[in-house]
Amino acid sequence: MSAPNSPVSTGADAAGIPHLDIDPFAIDFFDNPYPTHERLRDSAPVVYLDKWNVFGVARYAEVHAVLNDPLTFCSSRGVGLSDFKKEKPWRPPSLILEADPPAHTRTRAVLSKVLSPAAMKRIRDHFAAAAEAKIDELLQRRQIDAIADLAEAYPLSVFPDAMGLRPEGREHLLPYAGVVFNAFGPPNELRQTAIERSAPHQAYVAAQCQRGNLAPGGFGAAVHAFAESGEIAPDEAPLLVRSLLSAGLDTTVNGIGAAVYCLARFPEALVRLRHEPSLARNAFEEAVRFESPVQTFFRTSSREVEISGTRIGEGEKILMFLGAANRDPRRWDDPDRYDITRKTSGHVGFGAGIHMCVGQLVARLEGEVVLAALARKVAGIEITGPVKRRYNNTLRGLESLPVTLMPA
Repeated sequence: MSAPNSPVSTGADAAGIPHLDIDPFAIDFFDNPYPTHERLRDSAPVVYLDKWNVFGVARYAEVHAVLNDPLTFCSSRGVGLSDFKKEKPWRPPSLILEADPPAHTRTRAVLSKVLSPAAMKRIRDHFAAAAEAKIDELLQRRQIDAIADLAEAYPLSVFPDAMGLRPEGREHLLPYAGVVFNAFGPPNELRQTAIERSAPHQAYVAAQCQRGNLAPGGFGAAVHAFAESGEIAPDEAPLLVRSLLSAGLDTTVNGIGAAVYCLARFPEALVRLRHEPSLARNAFEEAVRFESPVQTFFRTSSREVEISGTRIGEGEKILMFLGAANRDPRRWDDPDRYDITRKTSGHVGFGAGIHMCVGQLVARLEGEVVLAALARKVAGIEITGPVKRRYNNTLRGLESLPVTLMPA
């Protein structure tokens, strides 16, 4: 702890900490963030990024600490670069992601009941059967794009039905999630273009969140039932359904894509998984740690605070590098190796604390059943064409992953 009279770092005056000329929202950074992650971690526990006038934390200990102190590092001022206290949000704020206790506690409790372990148990057999059928279908073709044909196609074949969405218009779901996560970034081209093109996606999602458009028995109708019982207000229900639509797909799509990409690059992991299909859940978790589909999130300091000896003033944006924390050698042995037997608990790929990804149980279920089906049916995954990255200010994932599947 620094002495009480040490200077408080505010904005560009950030005293006594490294100022780095890094743009974590640049295309060349997205292509290969790992050398810069190392530089961020090795510079200091807290750094200052002059490009966007924000503080940054990239070591596991500091990222974990910020995530687990939601009163000091608040979300209600936005979990992106823009500060909702100073500018109008591009859409009505999320009641989950962009809210603080006690408001967050009430709405989060509703979604935790809707997406409970018991709810996952009810859908598990159907999700697992759909995963088996999908892998069988892809093995008939042998040569596939693991992103479009599996990582996207499988979640889109089960999750919208579980939500109770109507069949038409589902092609808006993935672009909508892309917009949401691009919007957490700075006013760069990715963000501007995404928001400019977002109107049809926003209109579709807003309509789908209404009670009359949601089939009985789905997660969406279950959210509205809490409004009917008075646990949430009627106008809160559509916003909570919206949270599920943006949180329930992107983490899963990028997580499954990451897992297949890892198994293709680390064939020994696939061999191990085939010998022990019970490792499917852990293989998915390790892919989420290793690739970190959600790379960054912001918090805003609600008061003057000290992080690892650096005092930060009130109202400062702090950028957490989740991807860097998930490969911090201070926390993980051999962090740049994909190891499906690793103890992955504690990774921050889904966040941590009260704002941990609300769709995580769905993502984990889908990731597990897909990898279990792969373990039983696929003997090898060979990359057979150029791998293309999909650029997003927050998400790390692929646009295209051409592979050949070898049947077991």
